[in-house]
Amino acid sequence: MEEFEASTAAKKTKTIYISTVFGIAMVLLMVGMLGLILVHANNLSRYIKENMVVNVFVDEGARETEVVQFQQKLANDPHVKRSQYVPKEQAARNLQKDLGEDFVKFLGVNPLSPSIDVYMKADYANNNDLTRFANELRKNPMVKEVKYQQSLVDQMNQNMTSITLVILSFTAIFLVVSIALINNTIRLAIYSQRFLIKSMQLVGATKGFIRKPFLLYGIWHGLLGALIATIILVGTLYLAYQQVPDLVVLQNYVEFGIIFAGVVLLGIFISGFSTFLAVNRFLRLKIYQLYR
Repeated sequence: MEEFEASTAAKKTKTIYISTVFGIAMVLLMVGMLGLILVHANNLSRYIKENMVVNVFVDEGARETEVVQFQQKLANDPHVKRSQYVPKEQAARNLQKDLGEDFVKFLGVNPLSPSIDVYMKADYANNNDLTRFANELRKNPMVKEVKYQQSLVDQMNQNMTSITLVILSFTAIFLVVSIALINNTIRLAIYSQRFLIKSMQLVGATKGFIRKPFLLYGIWHGLLGALIATIILVGTLYLAYQQVPDLVVLQNYVEFGIIFAGVVLLGIFISGFSTFLAVNRFLRLKIYQLYR
């Protein structure tokens, strides 16, 4: 009879711990998902900013060697991601491709000017820096005109700022909820062991001795839950990149690694700390309070 009861208790405890691990995993999965969404949103913003072109039109009377030297000088500018020289013939071919017809043949002359396409670094793709950059370029006698889409820059920066703030707000809220859920899950798991904790205390075991195995189990469960969440996140990323190949331009393995490491550390910390608090709570209770 005693063996049957011991076996039943062991199975019940095992079930509780398994549910605890999966509960931690699901909560950490959602936190990791929000982290990946935030990383992709930030990378999308950077990609758009670094592919926004500033057209620098040069005087047709300028020698090509001088224009190429000027383009190389721009390429070495700390604010510039890259630059490309576009001769007037190439500009005509590009426009013909966009229009779908040969406008040069219709006009009898190529009205386009040679230009330099400048792509700014993401940190400088804002109207203040772009205006300052354009004013500096206009001081060069070779430069005839500088154009960029000012309204698009403003709108893009405002939209990305709003999106980032919304995602950060959801992440912060969900992080608080996650901590509360994991804490409650672990407290319920420790609750089933409250009589064992009190029995060990009554026979003279120190608080540190009692607390140690529970803390180790808590850390282990947090690690298992985090690893399960990380595996699911990796699988989700793989499927996303398979279904939408264009997302490859947004991937950043360093940032993904930071997210995964953060999920693992968060799982270990919250699980270990919640276990510490739960065990301490039952260590402070009187015997008659265990039945409440």
